[in-house]
Amino acid sequence: MTLTQSTPPGGRCRPSSSPQRSYRSGVIVRRGEPADAAAIAAIYNEGIEDRIATFETAPRAPQDVLGWTGDGAPPLVVAEDDGEVLGWARAGEYSDRCVYDGVGEYAVYVARAARGRGVGRALLEALAAEAERRGYHKLLSRIFPENEGSLALARACGFREVGVHRRHGRLDGEWKDTVVVERLIGEAFDG
Repeated sequence: MTLTQSTPPGGRCRPSSSPQRSYRSGVIVRRGEPADAAAIAAIYNEGIEDRIATFETAPRAPQDVLGWTGDGAPPLVVAEDDGEVLGWARAGEYSDRCVYDGVGEYAVYVARAARGRGVGRALLEALAAEAERRGYHKLLSRIFPENEGSLALARACGFREVGVHRRHGRLDGEWKDTVVVERLIGEAFDG
Protein backbone atom coordinates (compact mmCIF):
# COMPACT_ATOMS: atom_id res chain seq x y z
CA MET A 1 0.00 0.00 0.00
CA THR A 2 1.30 3.45 -0.88
CA LEU A 3 0.95 6.23 1.67
CA THR A 4 -0.27 9.54 0.44
CA GLN A 5 -0.96 12.87 2.02
CA SER A 6 -1.55 16.48 1.30
CA THR A 7 -0.34 19.29 3.49
CA PRO A 8 -2.95 21.97 4.25
CA PRO A 9 -2.11 25.43 5.60
CA GLY A 10 -0.35 25.20 8.94
CA GLY A 11 1.70 22.17 7.90
CA ARG A 12 -0.59 19.51 9.30
CA CYS A 13 -0.54 16.41 7.16
CA ARG A 14 -3.79 14.71 6.27
CA PRO A 15 -4.17 11.47 4.35
CA SER A 16 -5.02 12.07 0.71
CA SER A 17 -7.55 10.13 -1.30
CA SER A 18 -5.29 9.90 -4.37
CA PRO A 19 -3.79 6.43 -5.00
CA GLN A 20 -0.19 7.59 -4.70
CA ARG A 21 1.84 10.76 -4.70
CA SER A 22 5.18 11.43 -6.31
CA TYR A 23 7.24 13.96 -4.40
CA ARG A 24 10.19 14.57 -6.69
CA SER A 25 10.56 13.06 -10.15
CA GLY A 26 9.09 9.66 -9.44
CA VAL A 27 9.77 9.38 -5.70
CA ILE A 28 6.92 7.69 -3.83
CA VAL A 29 6.52 7.04 -0.12
CA ARG A 30 4.99 3.78 1.08
CA ARG A 31 4.90 1.60 4.16
CA GLY A 32 8.12 -0.24 4.85
CA GLU A 33 8.00 -3.99 4.36
CA PRO A 34 10.25 -6.85 5.50
CA ALA A 35 11.74 -6.98 1.99
CA ASP A 36 13.13 -3.46 2.60
CA ALA A 37 15.29 -4.55 5.57
CA ALA A 38 18.58 -4.67 3.62
CA ALA A 39 18.08 -1.17 2.20
CA ILE A 40 16.96 0.20 5.58
CA ALA A 41 20.06 -1.25 7.27
CA ALA A 42 22.40 0.06 4.55
CA ILE A 43 20.98 3.59 4.83
CA TYR A 44 21.09 3.44 8.63
CA ASN A 45 24.72 2.34 8.44
CA GLU A 46 25.54 5.47 6.42
CA GLY A 47 23.99 7.54 9.21
CA ILE A 48 25.98 5.62 11.82
CA GLU A 49 29.20 6.24 9.85
CA ASP A 50 28.46 9.97 9.52
CA ARG A 51 28.46 10.34 13.33
CA ILE A 52 25.93 13.23 13.42
CA ALA A 53 22.62 11.37 13.53
CA THR A 54 22.73 8.67 16.20
CA PHE A 55 24.60 7.49 19.28
CA GLU A 56 24.79 4.05 17.66
CA THR A 57 28.26 2.99 16.54
CA ALA A 58 27.89 -0.64 15.42
CA PRO A 59 26.69 -1.31 11.85
CA ARG A 60 23.33 -3.02 11.50
CA ALA A 61 22.55 -6.10 9.44
CA PRO A 62 19.20 -6.57 7.72
CA GLN A 63 18.05 -9.02 10.41
CA ASP A 64 18.70 -6.31 13.04
CA VAL A 65 16.04 -4.03 11.51
CA LEU A 66 13.62 -6.66 10.25
CA GLY A 67 11.44 -6.28 13.36
CA TRP A 68 10.87 -2.62 12.49
CA THR A 69 8.74 -3.70 9.51
CA GLY A 70 5.62 -5.71 8.87
CA ASP A 71 2.38 -6.27 10.73
CA GLY A 72 2.34 -5.05 14.31
CA ALA A 73 5.46 -2.91 13.95
CA PRO A 74 5.42 0.82 14.76
CA PRO A 75 5.02 3.17 11.79
CA LEU A 76 7.85 2.96 9.25
CA VAL A 77 7.77 4.43 5.76
CA VAL A 78 10.25 4.28 2.90
CA ALA A 79 10.81 6.57 -0.07
CA GLU A 80 11.67 4.88 -3.31
CA ASP A 81 12.41 5.90 -6.86
CA ASP A 82 12.20 3.30 -9.61
CA GLY A 83 12.29 0.50 -7.04
CA GLU A 84 15.33 1.82 -5.15
CA VAL A 85 14.82 2.74 -1.49
CA LEU A 86 16.24 6.24 -0.94
CA GLY A 87 15.39 6.69 2.73
CA TRP A 88 13.16 5.70 5.60
CA ALA A 89 11.41 7.23 8.60
CA ARG A 90 10.23 5.45 11.72
CA ALA A 91 8.26 6.30 14.85
CA GLY A 92 9.53 4.08 17.63
CA GLU A 93 8.11 3.74 21.10
CA TYR A 94 8.90 6.75 23.29
CA SER A 95 8.37 4.93 26.58
CA ASP A 96 6.93 1.65 27.78
CA ARG A 97 4.82 3.50 30.38
CA CYS A 98 1.14 3.48 29.35
CA VAL A 99 0.72 7.19 30.07
CA TYR A 100 2.92 7.87 27.00
CA ASP A 101 0.91 5.69 24.61
CA GLY A 102 0.46 7.74 21.47
CA VAL A 103 3.87 9.44 21.68
CA GLY A 104 6.40 8.29 19.10
CA GLU A 105 10.08 9.10 18.83
CA TYR A 106 10.91 9.54 15.18
CA ALA A 107 14.02 9.07 13.09
CA VAL A 108 14.57 9.93 9.42
CA TYR A 109 17.49 8.56 7.42
CA VAL A 110 18.17 9.37 3.77
CA ALA A 111 20.86 7.73 1.63
CA ARG A 112 23.80 10.06 1.07
CA ALA A 113 23.23 10.06 -2.69
CA ALA A 114 19.59 11.18 -2.22
CA ARG A 115 20.09 13.98 0.32
CA GLY A 116 19.01 17.51 -0.57
CA ARG A 117 16.24 16.36 -2.94
CA GLY A 118 13.23 16.67 -0.62
CA VAL A 119 13.20 12.97 0.30
CA GLY A 120 13.49 13.66 4.04
CA ARG A 121 10.55 16.03 4.01
CA ALA A 122 8.39 13.60 2.05
CA LEU A 123 9.27 10.87 4.55
CA LEU A 124 8.61 12.94 7.67
CA GLU A 125 5.29 14.25 6.35
CA ALA A 126 4.18 10.73 5.41
CA LEU A 127 5.32 9.40 8.78
CA ALA A 128 3.30 12.06 10.62
CA ALA A 129 0.21 11.18 8.57
CA GLU A 130 0.66 7.44 9.20
CA ALA A 131 1.29 7.98 12.92
CA GLU A 132 -1.84 10.12 13.16
CA ARG A 133 -3.83 7.44 11.30
CA ARG A 134 -2.66 4.93 13.92
CA GLY A 135 -3.74 7.12 16.82
CA TYR A 136 -0.51 8.83 17.81
CA HIS A 137 -0.89 12.34 19.21
CA LYS A 138 2.74 13.49 19.29
CA LEU A 139 6.00 12.87 17.49
CA LEU A 140 9.31 13.95 18.97
CA SER A 141 12.99 13.49 18.32
CA ARG A 142 16.37 14.25 19.82
CA ILE A 143 18.74 15.71 17.23
CA PHE A 144 22.43 16.53 17.55
CA PRO A 145 22.90 20.34 17.33
CA GLU A 146 25.47 19.97 14.53
CA ASN A 147 22.96 18.02 12.41
CA GLU A 148 21.75 21.17 10.70
CA GLY A 149 19.93 19.26 7.96
CA SER A 150 17.77 17.33 10.43
CA LEU A 151 17.01 20.46 12.47
CA ALA A 152 16.00 22.33 9.30
CA LEU A 153 13.82 19.37 8.26
CA ALA A 154 12.06 19.33 11.63
CA ARG A 155 11.32 23.07 11.43
CA ALA A 156 10.10 22.76 7.82
CA CYS A 157 7.67 20.02 8.90
CA GLY A 158 6.15 22.03 11.75
CA PHE A 159 8.18 20.72 14.69
CA ARG A 160 9.15 23.13 17.42
CA GLU A 161 12.33 23.08 19.44
CA VAL A 162 11.48 22.31 23.05
CA GLY A 163 14.93 22.48 24.60
CA VAL A 164 18.33 20.90 24.83
CA HIS A 165 19.33 17.77 26.71
CA ARG A 166 22.87 18.64 27.77
CA ARG A 167 25.41 15.86 27.71
CA HIS A 168 22.69 13.37 26.88
CA GLY A 169 25.14 10.63 25.95
CA ARG A 170 28.61 9.88 24.70
CA LEU A 171 29.60 9.22 21.12
CA ASP A 172 33.15 8.05 20.53
CA GLY A 173 33.99 9.11 24.09
CA GLU A 174 32.70 12.69 23.69
CA TRP A 175 29.64 14.10 25.44
CA LYS A 176 26.87 15.07 23.02
CA ASP A 177 23.92 17.38 23.54
CA THR A 178 20.61 16.76 21.78
CA VAL A 179 17.97 19.25 20.69
CA VAL A 180 14.46 18.04 21.52
CA VAL A 181 11.80 18.74 18.88
CA GLU A 182 8.10 17.89 18.97
CA ARG A 183 4.95 18.19 16.94
CA LEU A 184 1.39 17.56 18.04
CA ILE A 185 -0.75 15.54 15.65
CA GLY A 186 -4.20 14.01 15.68
CA GLU A 187 -6.46 14.77 18.61
CA ALA A 188 -3.79 16.74 20.49
CA PHE A 189 -3.29 19.07 17.50
CA ASP A 190 -7.02 19.77 17.28
CA GLY A 191 -7.34 20.40 21.01
